[in-house]
Amino acid sequence: MRSLFGLHSLAGQVLLFQVLIVVLTIAAAFVALVLQSRNDSTHEARLRSLDIATTLATAPGTRAAMTGPDPTAALQPLTERIRHDTGVDLVVVYSRDGVRYTHPDPDQIGRSVPGRSEPPREPVTRTADTSAGLSVVSTVPVTEADGTPVGAVAVGITVSKVAAMAAEQMPLLLGAAAGALAVCAGGTVLVSRRLLRQTHGLGPVEMTRMYDHHDAVLHAVREGVLITGGDGRLLLANDEARRLLGLPPDLERPRIDDLGLDPAVAELLTSDRTATDEVHLTADRLLAVNKRPTSRDGAYTGSVVTLRDTTELRALSGRAEVARERLTLLYDAGMRIGSTLDVERTARELAEVAAERFAGLVTVDLAEEVPRGGEPAATGTVMRRVAVAGGGAGPAPLPAGTVVTLTDASPQARCVANGRAVLATVPRTPGASPVDHDGDALIAVPLRARGAVLGVVSFWRAGRAEPFDEEDIPFAEELATRAGVALDNARRYAREHAMAVTLQRSLLPRDLPEPSALELAHRYLPAQAGVGGDWFDVIELSGARVALVVGDVVGHGLHAAATMGRLRTAVHNFATLDLAPDELLARLDDLVGRLDREREAQGEDEGLIGATCLYVVYNPVTGACCAARAGHPPFALVLPDGAVSFPDLPAGPPLGLGGLPFESTEFPVPEGSRLVLYTDGLVEVRDRDIDVGLGILRTALSHPGRTPEQTCRDVLDALPPEHARDDIALLVARTRVLDPGRVADWDVPRDAAAVSAVRAGVGRQLERWDLAEAGFSTELILSELVTNAIRYGSPPIHVRLLRDRGLICEVSDGSSTSPHLRHAAATDEGGRGLFLVARYAERWGTRYTTTGKVIWTEQLLNGRAAGPGGHSDDTDPLDQWSDVTL
Repeated sequence: MRSLFGLHSLAGQVLLFQVLIVVLTIAAAFVALVLQSRNDSTHEARLRSLDIATTLATAPGTRAAMTGPDPTAALQPLTERIRHDTGVDLVVVYSRDGVRYTHPDPDQIGRSVPGRSEPPREPVTRTADTSAGLSVVSTVPVTEADGTPVGAVAVGITVSKVAAMAAEQMPLLLGAAAGALAVCAGGTVLVSRRLLRQTHGLGPVEMTRMYDHHDAVLHAVREGVLITGGDGRLLLANDEARRLLGLPPDLERPRIDDLGLDPAVAELLTSDRTATDEVHLTADRLLAVNKRPTSRDGAYTGSVVTLRDTTELRALSGRAEVARERLTLLYDAGMRIGSTLDVERTARELAEVAAERFAGLVTVDLAEEVPRGGEPAATGTVMRRVAVAGGGAGPAPLPAGTVVTLTDASPQARCVANGRAVLATVPRTPGASPVDHDGDALIAVPLRARGAVLGVVSFWRAGRAEPFDEEDIPFAEELATRAGVALDNARRYAREHAMAVTLQRSLLPRDLPEPSALELAHRYLPAQAGVGGDWFDVIELSGARVALVVGDVVGHGLHAAATMGRLRTAVHNFATLDLAPDELLARLDDLVGRLDREREAQGEDEGLIGATCLYVVYNPVTGACCAARAGHPPFALVLPDGAVSFPDLPAGPPLGLGGLPFESTEFPVPEGSRLVLYTDGLVEVRDRDIDVGLGILRTALSHPGRTPEQTCRDVLDALPPEHARDDIALLVARTRVLDPGRVADWDVPRDAAAVSAVRAGVGRQLERWDLAEAGFSTELILSELVTNAIRYGSPPIHVRLLRDRGLICEVSDGSSTSPHLRHAAATDEGGRGLFLVARYAERWGTRYTTTGKVIWTEQLLNGRAAGPGGHSDDTDPLDQWSDVTL
């Protein structure tokens, strides 16, 4: 602080000068404020007297009081109150004759005003010097409605009173001035302190000496410094800059264009652009130039330039550039190689990347087993060329797909044998020396992964180009290592994909049944990304009914395919129980939930997320469908006239959620209609909403008269599966109705005597159907079933015969008890009826209805009884019991 307030430093002198300026400024402002205050006091007095006089003169009661019987009594108290409240000196009201009605001095009331007595036509304000000082009097006339004056109001005030009010504000003004002085002084101190720090307390003499020292240092540094002006002249150049640029020592603000510098350097020095480590070759020196322009008021005024000699770094920077390019190439290779899990595509990517920026010609040869996903042989010398890129080097390359046999002396065979890269020169001219300039440089590198050699990549450069050297080998090996990992991943994916496809195909139905109730066609298109869990099935049920099923397991790969197989098997098993669609889905939901819990308990990371299913049962006898779905899209119903609809099935939850019920819906289907079942991969893609896909599907199906095969083609033409990310399952069924003449039924009373009547009726019906040869077995089967229904069941009892591809017998009753097949002991009196039924029928079973149960059998129509397992057998089933037992 002593240095700050001392006068020897530059900062102290600046402080004193700034404080003096601030004091003079505040004093001038105070004088101007006092003069302005006096002028404002006179103006304020004029305004106040005129406002009070105008207000009183225009008040409604003033004119009435002046024309009243006693104006003084009415106005004197009012004017006095106004005088005291407003601080004016007098308020006088007088008549048109000049007689005063009011006055502060009561003795003046009733006397005439001095001077002119009649009221003025307009408000008048006069200033006069009085014994009390400078006064202001404003007179305002009081008029009738027609403008006739009845008198006037005069208000007077001395200017000193208004000035006294302004003087009351003077302490505040003085305090503000003092505060401003303190703030300005404080700011001046802060600025001076900053200047003191920047000048380190030096005075003008010391600063001049310091400038001389800095100038000496400027010329001593080993970096060139130039200062140029906005007019293109050289203002300053230190010794190093003169040496680097070859400038003469006696320069006096020369023009830069006249210095004979390199054109590029001269252009940089005269321009207004910025440069950072910009390299220029001048004579035999490599200079790194940095330039920063200077400006004043936004205009270019010159620049400061530094020069650094980097000649010794030239060779090093070249090697660093090569290393940078190789790192960039490795990065680009990592981004481009292995973009897909395809072996041949990955090999082509390796060849293309290397041929662009590393070698003139690149060939990739892989072991025969690798493209198919197999493990390569330990010592394989026969490979297949899978990729070729580039040209102009090496021998004429064999095309991709050609089998290549590696000879023992070839660099490729040597690199495969020792597992290391081999650098060689291959002569172009047969018989020439390998070191001849006409040879091609070759680096052969094995493609390795997990200890196995997958193949070999060959990098070629033409002999007259820059040949390979030992420093190129590590880079080639690194590139081959990355490619080897990508190729091995693609190989393993190809193997797993092939296994999953094989598993999936083994789990999907190979040949669909050909029921007489439906005409069928189907398509299954696996996703390109991997094997999925979509499936479809057609299951023949009892009573000539057919079940149509489509489902979708979430996910891809072996897990989804295996889960799909388990669910398809479960659907088959549940379908043999003749369950209703909603009950079948409920049991399937329990199964999926149980599988999911088992996986979670075993700690498997890949749990079963869920699945969807659509189950449709078509009955050709009644021409009706019963359907239920679990999170699956509804099927399309195409009527014979081409009208397309999507039946509103209750949307059950996906399988595996549990706890929510499923509902079935039954509806009639006209004969010749088409049922189109599909998975969501057909109508839903990433860049298209599912509603758009359903609209396209509706349009593709709206053509009448199409067969199921034609329908499949129409749908896939409208919704092409190219680049599909999900499996597509499509199942089309055209309905048929069983001829009523092929159906016969009887109501049976609950009486044992009715069995013979049933046998007789069945015999006559079989003769009408030309099936008399099946009469014995059919009558035997119906006798046993009807007898059991009468004995153990409950009414109503009903018998129905259906002639389809086989002969179907159905006996229904109102009981829900289910018969069980058993082997009767020799001492049992009964228990052999169902055994006989099972021996004579192709198959038999029980299905439950809402009113009871139906026991059904199917027989072959070749006139022979079915043996065990559905095979024909000529052995009489009665021969297994002895006559004593019978």
